[in-house]
Amino acid sequence: MARTALIEKSKRKPKFAVRAHNRCKLCGRSRGYMRMFMMCRLCFRKHALDGLLPGVKKTSW
Repeated sequence: MARTALIEKSKRKPKFAVRAHNRCKLCGRSRGYMRMFMMCRLCFRKHALDGLLPGVKKTSW
């Protein structure tokens, strides 16, 4: 779980655009962020396995 202070800080508009940080919309995690889904890899995996993300399915080979 990300620190609440860092989540709130990332919500503010930065002084310069390059200082913006991507964070997961669900848990606030900054690492392992997937732009296409706007969530971290952990939340993505959880939601994909639960079938909550349309068009995403588990593969096997």
